[in-house]
Amino acid sequence: MLDVNSVITLPLMQAAGLGSSACLGQMTLPFDPVRLTLLIAWVYLCMYCVQRVQLGGLIPDPYKMPASLVTLVTGPLLPFIMLIVVTAQKSRRTRRGFFDVLKEQTEWAWRSIRFVGSSLKHEEASLRLLDSAGRSMDEIYGHGAGKHADSKILDLTETIVADALERRASDILIDPKDESAYTIRLRIDGVLRVTDELNSDLCRAVINSIKAVTGMDIAERRRPQDGAFTARRGDDTFSFRVASAGALNGEKLSIRVLNTGAGTTTLEDLGISQRQLVTIHQIMQKPSGMILICGPTGSGKTTTMYAMLNAIDRYARNVITVEDPIEATLPETSQIEINRRADITFANTLRSILRQDPDVICVGEIRDEETAEIALRASQTGHLVLATIHCDSNAAALIRLLDLGISSLLLSSGLSLVISQRLVRCLCEECKTPAALSDSQILQLRKKGVDCDGIFEAGQCKRCGQTGYYGRKAICDLMVVDEKLKAKIAEGQAFLAQLKAEGANQGRSNLRKRGMKQVLAGVTSFQELKRVTG
Repeated sequence: MLDVNSVITLPLMQAAGLGSSACLGQMTLPFDPVRLTLLIAWVYLCMYCVQRVQLGGLIPDPYKMPASLVTLVTGPLLPFIMLIVVTAQKSRRTRRGFFDVLKEQTEWAWRSIRFVGSSLKHEEASLRLLDSAGRSMDEIYGHGAGKHADSKILDLTETIVADALERRASDILIDPKDESAYTIRLRIDGVLRVTDELNSDLCRAVINSIKAVTGMDIAERRRPQDGAFTARRGDDTFSFRVASAGALNGEKLSIRVLNTGAGTTTLEDLGISQRQLVTIHQIMQKPSGMILICGPTGSGKTTTMYAMLNAIDRYARNVITVEDPIEATLPETSQIEINRRADITFANTLRSILRQDPDVICVGEIRDEETAEIALRASQTGHLVLATIHCDSNAAALIRLLDLGISSLLLSSGLSLVISQRLVRCLCEECKTPAALSDSQILQLRKKGVDCDGIFEAGQCKRCGQTGYYGRKAICDLMVVDEKLKAKIAEGQAFLAQLKAEGANQGRSNLRKRGMKQVLAGVTSFQELKRVTG
């Protein structure tokens, strides 16, 4: 009788090469293992590519179903062709290198897929947009899991904001390019970069999502509106200020990322020179006087003001701030936010806080004569006042205050220090290269005894996003208002005419000198200094 085990095991042993040579020669597998493995891998690759087509933004929504069917057969061929076509269009439109745009597109697509894919599995680690009442976008739209179309819009909105935070952007600009497309730009280290382009219907839905979370009127697309929202990712919270306005071909949106980390910034972190730090600290030790910080929008005035407040002993001194809006929380500080609807203005608030026994008063911005006059009078009556004003130079700040109607005597007696500030981008430490200077530049520098070996220029690497710069530092021009300068300011019109003739040029010259020290130290480049100071 034949053993059943032998019937079963003999063919297996022969197939594995354990039988006789005769059996090995006669036994053949009914399939090729290598081809079967490749077929299974191809099927899984096609299914994965179909999933990427559904989640990605390369193919418009109406064509995703037929594209998925084609991708199911052709695998990565169709998505690859679409990526090349979109990259070529964007390269021609932005006049940038094809491979630079291709790399940027690939990285952005991967971040978007990773963010959307992980949002379902790791909700606690994803970015959630919240309104002023702490409601999420799902709660605002009135459904938990959400409809498919709404969920996709919300995911895209959160992806755009998350991408801006990951790239250290200070502003997100969503602008209509034409009737069919919108561009998304990020301001990174003070310079705008085009990061994406969306079709108009999709981008309008994104704009409506942001307007909904900020409490704006979605139906109003022409009248300017403003609002604010927050975002939470894990234990981190981010604050945003939003402004909308009607524009040609649609509605534009500007989102400012507030610097919530300014509450821990110190003057040393800003890159101010040691000599200037000594001067600032000496004036801050005085019980009264005004320190005025001036500069254009985005020059870091508020961050410098917060750094000064961090240098004050807030346990021993009563510090009150008036801001619009409050960008960071300061412990042991009374912070008041402007609310024009409730008639809480800079001038009204300053009058009230003078009755609250303050030692240090911080004014977020001087915008009118009334605010300037109250702040200057407070600096004469035993209060240290910190304030900012939008001006190009120290001389322009004095001229503006005088033009606002402030008397020259009040200005001369109240001011203690004026600081004009700019931010220059720092060279990326991983890709900066020695500067290729011309012979005339080398000759001029050597005449001044400057070592040219310490001068660098921007390179390109992944860390800095191919820009050559990463982070920024402050360069400052200090005007100490001593007794001699107080006497000149008190002269009034004569000194005002002198300031208008010489002040602006002198201020730019001082900023260039401060910037040149950073260039010679290898911190920034000649090109960046010229861009900032002109």
